[in-house]
Amino acid sequence: MRDAFARLYADGRAYASAEADKQKLRLSIVGVGIRNAAVLGIVALMLAFASIVALLVGLVVALSRHLDPLWATLIVTGGGLLVTILLLLMAKGCITRMKKAITP
Repeated sequence: MRDAFARLYADGRAYASAEADKQKLRLSIVGVGIRNAAVLGIVALMLAFASIVALLVGLVVALSRHLDPLWATLIVTGGGLLVTILLLLMAKGCITRMKKAITP
């Protein structure tokens, strides 16, 4: 009887060890996936930012043919700031609605 409990205990420890190793492997796979997604997301954001800068420079160049370059710069900058303010107000509204939804 004692031998059976000893084997049961050893088998239980082996199973727990194997399960812990399996969970460590799963965690490392998830960690690598999250790291890769974060790197790709950051690179995508950098490229999007560079594209927006290129678009704004192109708008300034295009408008400077019809207007003074200073006015073209001011118009493009003002338009960009206006869009930024509108997006921030929309984000504030989303946060306000979320706070109201979770408040008891």
